[in-house]
Amino acid sequence: MITYLTRAAAAATLALASLAVTTPAHAGGDTPAGLLTLPGAVAALPVAEEAQNDTYSRDFFRHWNRGLNLTDACSTRGEVLISEAVEAPVIGANCALTGGAWWSYYDETEVRSASGLDIDHMVPLKEAWGSGAWEWTAERREAYANDQNAAVSLIAVTARSNRAKADKDPAQWMPPAPSARCRYATEWTATKLRWNLNVDPAEAGALQALAAECPDAIVQFEPAE
Repeated sequence: MITYLTRAAAAATLALASLAVTTPAHAGGDTPAGLLTLPGAVAALPVAEEAQNDTYSRDFFRHWNRGLNLTDACSTRGEVLISEAVEAPVIGANCALTGGAWWSYYDETEVRSASGLDIDHMVPLKEAWGSGAWEWTAERREAYANDQNAAVSLIAVTARSNRAKADKDPAQWMPPAPSARCRYATEWTATKLRWNLNVDPAEAGALQALAAECPDAIVQFEPAE
């Protein structure tokens, strides 16, 4: 089990994240970078029907790449696991991770092995494709798929919760833990704003309902480069 102090520290971190999500946002859009309440951030999202999903391929988003630290042997996946550990793992040859502990906030589950975790794209690749990424260059899609410059873009979660989510948006799936709802809505909205991605009408309605549940949550965003 995670020790009391570690769990408390993790809980404090999550509480801060739910109040001030630092995320870069609306690249090329009309929304200024800054702070918005979750209801205001949801209102800033461009609404449009999804497009081009019949042409999607996961291969259009190159991942995982070398990550931000080019001096280590870790891919983006390994670097995210290291940064999100609540107890640091031992980093071996070729970025093999042993020991350590992680907290999957989607389902309030402690994970003691890196192999039990998936790195979830907060807005799944197929969802991003249909929400505007089909128009991007291959380089921008690779940047999206490996985005470590916003803490909420890539999240270490249990494999079962990530696979239950698959490519669903908040109108189709939400984390099973009730405590995750506000944080998830905030991080989803922040990621869509960061990358100037559309929301479809059903998704917009679900986010509006979630924003009504979490009116005091704050989103900070800046454009993705």
